[in-house]
Amino acid sequence: MNAIDNLDAVNAVQRVQDYIESHLGEPITLYMLSRAAGYSPWHTSRLFKELTGKTLPEYIRILRLSRAALTLRDGDSKIIDVALDFAFDSHEGFTRAFTKNFGIAPQTYRKKAPPISLFLPSPIRSYYILLQKGASAMPKNSFAKTVFVQVIERPARKLILKRGHLADNYFDYCKEVSCEVWGLLCSIKEALYEPIGVWLPSRFRKENTSFYAQGVEVPVDYSGEIPAGFDVIDLPACKMMVFQGQPFAADDFMEAIEEVWQGIKTYTPELYGFQWADEESPRFQLEPVCERGYIEARPVRSLS
Repeated sequence: MNAIDNLDAVNAVQRVQDYIESHLGEPITLYMLSRAAGYSPWHTSRLFKELTGKTLPEYIRILRLSRAALTLRDGDSKIIDVALDFAFDSHEGFTRAFTKNFGIAPQTYRKKAPPISLFLPSPIRSYYILLQKGASAMPKNSFAKTVFVQVIERPARKLILKRGHLADNYFDYCKEVSCEVWGLLCSIKEALYEPIGVWLPSRFRKENTSFYAQGVEVPVDYSGEIPAGFDVIDLPACKMMVFQGQPFAADDFMEAIEEVWQGIKTYTPELYGFQWADEESPRFQLEPVCERGYIEARPVRSLS
């Protein structure tokens, strides 16, 4: 049986991920991780590599480097202090590892902060649930739970995005383009907001490119580096109607998305003085986060 089909194995690797997350700034040994997993060191290592695609040392190293990169980008700590905070033994060792992984020295990165491919691991249990339920297996019950709705103003801005070819949803996009796009988008220092998944109106699409894409919004006068393979489009000022679901348990994230989708389908904006304006700006979704609920936004214009 493949390890991903074994719930005990999935839960064991999830415990290892949780342990690493909680002890990222401390020394971590294979013995510690095997105790968290509940398996022998050898079996823990094998399961982890099979389910995540990375060895334990590789996973820990690139996660530490990615968190260190964000600390350098957003703070003013000395490089040696950042290195020690993330369990590197020396300034030199940290610099070598950082440069090898990101292709830029930490001192240069701090000054210029170009986009880099951060490692943002997903909980293996969420991936397991996705495989078990499938994107098309979400419940189709009528909308019943409370969804909070508000209208926000988005200023004129640019969108740095990575296009696909055929994808019209997140799942197909990840298969076609890769989920690693998100880590690079999160590294863009000048971002106005967090990264988004977008459904592009026809006016913003290129021939033979996907309906769905991922990107991040930056100021209209942004002049920083554009990652290779990415595009930039201008977005006009607009109103967005934001739908936010209730907080949800990690195992229920797909149901939480469907609840918001059902809320959008049954919502009548005209009752509140608005109408849909889907060609004016991309509809977007934020990363599902259990504590805040699933969030999606759709462009509207005032009837007046």
